[in-house]
Amino acid sequence: MTKAAQTGASAPVSGPDRIPKPSQGWYRDKVTGQKYRRVTTILEQGCAKGDVLTIWAGNITAETAMAHLPQLVAASRVPELRQEMTTWLKRAHMRKKDERKDVGSAVHKVIEAKILGQPVPEELLANPELIPFLDNFNRFVREWQVTFEASEMVVGSAEAGYAGTLDYLLRSPLLARIYGLPESQLFMGDTKTGGELDVKGVYPEAGLQMAAYRNARVAWLRDGTRVPMPPTYSTGIVLHLRPEGYRVIPVFCGDDVFRAFLTIQANAEWTSGLSKKVIQPALALPTTSEERAV
Repeated sequence: MTKAAQTGASAPVSGPDRIPKPSQGWYRDKVTGQKYRRVTTILEQGCAKGDVLTIWAGNITAETAMAHLPQLVAASRVPELRQEMTTWLKRAHMRKKDERKDVGSAVHKVIEAKILGQPVPEELLANPELIPFLDNFNRFVREWQVTFEASEMVVGSAEAGYAGTLDYLLRSPLLARIYGLPESQLFMGDTKTGGELDVKGVYPEAGLQMAAYRNARVAWLRDGTRVPMPPTYSTGIVLHLRPEGYRVIPVFCGDDVFRAFLTIQANAEWTSGLSKKVIQPALALPTTSEERAV
């Protein structure tokens, strides 16, 4: 896989149309017609989160209420405002989720542009909220002597029926030295922008996601060409990128984790399919022909 092929330097204009694109939880190969379940959808449907998300939503709602206590007290005395503020408060966790998603998406666009040698969109560079993220990303690349092989590349497995878009593939002589590997070793890479530095922000699902990408059979270059998925090391790298700094988090994504992903994929199939057919309508008490005649 050449750098030129990934950056699209010599790609035909019509080429990208051959790359599967996500839609409603699926990727579809326009050339073969093959459908692949989206990796992130599999993880959303197949991973049991327990009470983690409930606790997080409750914490966000409580923090929002305390930060706006005078407004809430004033609104509580007016029925119309009371209902309006109640609805606003109920959606506090959704606003926070959307806010983090927007920041994460913008940061990924900046990173992709830099990796591919393309100009960063001016509206992103002018956003003061993104500047510290970009500064810390540049520091990561410089300090770890990172070079990139691919970015935002669609990969999939027809045999296992899934596909997804990996963040990037990278090389770093310093990472390779840590693991006693050749400097040319290729690593799976991902960027997370949520949580707080040195507290939280990288979760086990990152390993499942990278294990799925690592075990993909095919990758699509930017000119639409299908190539075998290049082999990567069994430990991937998550760049936990925050305004206050960055962390390089090793995440195991070897065969054991991939087997766990396949189990979660089966759980997702149950959740989205068979589970909806298990509970049947209530039965009526059967009657005999004599009772019906009467």
